[in-house]
Amino acid sequence: MDLNAGARAAFDAMREGITIIDTEGRLVFCNRAYLEFLRKELGEPLDHIEGKYLRDLRPGARLPEVLKEGKPILHITRQEIKDFYFVNLYPIYEDGILTGGLSVVTFLEDAYQAKEELEAVEARSQQLLRRINKANGARYTFDDITAVSPATLQVKELAQKVAATDATVLLESESGTGKELYAQAIHNASDRRDGVFVAINCASFNANILESELFGYVEGAFTGAKRGGKIGLFEAAAGGTLFLDEISEMDLGLQAKLLRALQEHTIRPVGSIKEVDVDVRVIAACNADLQAYVADGKFRKDLYYRLSTFLIHVPPLRERPGDIPALARSILEDFSHKLHRPFTLTEDAVSCLQAHNWPGNVRELRNVLEFSAYLTPSGVIDREALPNDLTRIRETAGLTLAQRTSAFERRVILNLLERNGSSLEGKKKTAAQLGISLASLYNKLSANRS
Repeated sequence: MDLNAGARAAFDAMREGITIIDTEGRLVFCNRAYLEFLRKELGEPLDHIEGKYLRDLRPGARLPEVLKEGKPILHITRQEIKDFYFVNLYPIYEDGILTGGLSVVTFLEDAYQAKEELEAVEARSQQLLRRINKANGARYTFDDITAVSPATLQVKELAQKVAATDATVLLESESGTGKELYAQAIHNASDRRDGVFVAINCASFNANILESELFGYVEGAFTGAKRGGKIGLFEAAAGGTLFLDEISEMDLGLQAKLLRALQEHTIRPVGSIKEVDVDVRVIAACNADLQAYVADGKFRKDLYYRLSTFLIHVPPLRERPGDIPALARSILEDFSHKLHRPFTLTEDAVSCLQAHNWPGNVRELRNVLEFSAYLTPSGVIDREALPNDLTRIRETAGLTLAQRTSAFERRVILNLLERNGSSLEGKKKTAAQLGISLASLYNKLSANRS
């Protein structure tokens, strides 16, 4: 086996020690780094060692072993009298025929330097992630949550207490109530506030893609996998918070993997056989009745109990009309900055907003106020400036007595719930005050919602 001048020069330029032997175990080449290593270990000058048997110089050398097995021997840790080093050993084939062996020695000093460089890169990456997080991640705090009605005050107080823990949280409410607002506020009030906040909507991906998004994958895991693999959100959110929105839409098979991640604090990237430790807090959210999903077999019972360590129910806007004036003022303040002019609401407009059912909740309220703000040059939003579907007087002439009664009962219940709170205890108290069962209260609430 012959090495040309170019190959020798390239090997001599390396900091790693390079040794090549032929099939008889004789030295074909040693680069300068390895020669220097041998001089220190043997305590004698070495000039012309090519052609000598490697084991005559170093009886414990393992490079000849690859000649017998024909396979690499990797990640060996060795310690001699003066040096500590790491070795990878490889067989050399030419046209399918074994012609020798090659060893690559990484010395302790270089390994430490590489480790320090990696740690420096990681530190810079964490700093960058924190800056990105502050700019684009969890922007909202509990100061951004408007709470006037007793129901909302109770929820906000519970969320603040939960934020001080590191427990998993389940936010359960209708769409548009501000569940991500609560998730960000919990993150920013927790000990993980300096970590990243990563959010993903589980309903936006099929099961296979969602799995690779959450857990990552290794190179070659599937057709189209990126070279070098991809880190998953569990690892990307290390030290921070992972927000899983619309958790109810996650595939049952993937639910089992999520449960294991929550219980064991480890994940397995797609295509990998190794477990990866993860340090992340999970906040989940859904706008569906998860207990009904469990009963229907669409959601794992064990995962539901694991997620609902702290269950926070954000009441829909129709159950907290007392919040509407403050919410409207806060939203209009945002539009004032955006449009560079002040906005105010008349009492008649506020009454109209409070009388609306708000199926789209706070998101719908924001859209309504944006519509009115753009179409109100004076900045004073009155009843006439609101969309027609909010100001249209409901015709009652065609309603039956039962329908009118149902609508009246529902308004009475909502007024009591605003005082008592929309928690289970608040609903029980309301039912008791009205002299009806809890089941009847739920039935009357669901009647005539539109």
